[in-house]
Amino acid sequence: MAETKIVPLSAPRITPANSKQAEISYPRWFGGSASCMAVMVSHPFDLIKVRMQTVADGAKQGSVRTGVQIIQNEGVRGLYHGLSAGLMRSLTYGASRIALYEELKYSAKKSEKPVTTPMLTMMAAASGFVGALFGTPSDIANIRMQNDRSLPIQHRRNYKHVLDAWVQMKRHEGWRSFTQGLWPNCFRCGIMTASQLASYDTFKTLLRKWTSVSAESPVIHISASLLASLVATSISSPMDVIRTQLMSASKRVSVLRIVTDLTRSEGYRWVFRGWAPSFVRLGPQTIATLVALEQHKRIYRIFKCGGD
Repeated sequence: MAETKIVPLSAPRITPANSKQAEISYPRWFGGSASCMAVMVSHPFDLIKVRMQTVADGAKQGSVRTGVQIIQNEGVRGLYHGLSAGLMRSLTYGASRIALYEELKYSAKKSEKPVTTPMLTMMAAASGFVGALFGTPSDIANIRMQNDRSLPIQHRRNYKHVLDAWVQMKRHEGWRSFTQGLWPNCFRCGIMTASQLASYDTFKTLLRKWTSVSAESPVIHISASLLASLVATSISSPMDVIRTQLMSASKRVSVLRIVTDLTRSEGYRWVFRGWAPSFVRLGPQTIATLVALEQHKRIYRIFKCGGD
């Protein structure tokens, strides 16, 4: 009888595929492609969240009631208002932040130094901050288009698509409108990316260590991305509310003024205004983005290395 070899769960499971992964530099457009796939799933939840964060007392009526009202008043298509801006945001912010993060991780692995969680957090935060510099104009158009139907008719902008939004923004508000809420958005995206991508990699490593599930199993990817979305939603919620208020405004207003007004009218409850729809949006969006990204890499490895 052959001797059975027992391997402790805590022991690293190194396979030929895993050893090859460390040497592969994946195409950087994978992040943009995965983000575009994810936005098709998450856009309705994002729209509900924006409506709740901008409409007075919106958070009190709940995400389900907000969604039902949108469908009743605007039809199912109403849940996809601003989709062109959402896709443009994925091609700018989503693509650049993931590409930069992957490049920084690849460079760190090549140096053969241990990549710690604090290092991942710093790399992810920097990637999100830089990504927001490219994505803010489409972010502004996205928020405005999602919120437009909730405004009185005389105040609606009626953007047809993201390019029309940019043309009208330049014509009526000047180039400064493209940077409205830029720095709060950059900090918010830095926090979001750090709590999303870095925590995903950390949770993925822990789940691989604590379970006997295959390292590249979708179960690992889905579980890690779900946990990462919980962390990301909670940490970024206050900045998300401020960003939405800044970008939906027709004139420039300070962060201090927004925080003061929100605290005066709602107390500190505003910090988690729209948390539920944010999580409902961020959960599927995070899972779809990261699982799609992992599948991009898996298919690339099959063609590149001839293995899974």
